[in-house]
Amino acid sequence: QVQLVESGGGLVQAGGSLRLSCADSGRTFSTYAMGWFRQAPGKEREFVAAIDWSGVSTYYADSVKGRFTISRDNAKNTEYLQMNSLKPEDTAVYYCAASAKGGGTYLWGSEYDYWGQGTQVTVSS
Repeated sequence: QVQLVESGGGLVQAGGSLRLSCADSGRTFSTYAMGWFRQAPGKEREFVAAIDWSGVSTYYADSVKGRFTISRDNAKNTEYLQMNSLKPEDTAVYYCAASAKGGGTYLWGSEYDYWGQGTQVTVSS
């Protein structure tokens, strides 16, 4: 069973940085593809970044490309989202997700099987 717990959210000024973590308490983390999504108030959930099971392949939404970096440490059952040069429009609840498909990067929420509870990121101007 996969259980995802996000951490690392908070309040930061525009231009600042945060690193989100997503830890899995199960024993199958290394076989799952992982992703990050976000949902701002009044908006639909949107894709942010994805990484395959090995960490070799990554994919980013255009809105975060060059500013955010997704990574994973399979030995620690944890994925990360390093967020730099944050903008007020990055304000949202950020969710990590796990896909049993494993061997690819997936952009659609329907391709993920497990979700974390979310962590709030607020960027002030």
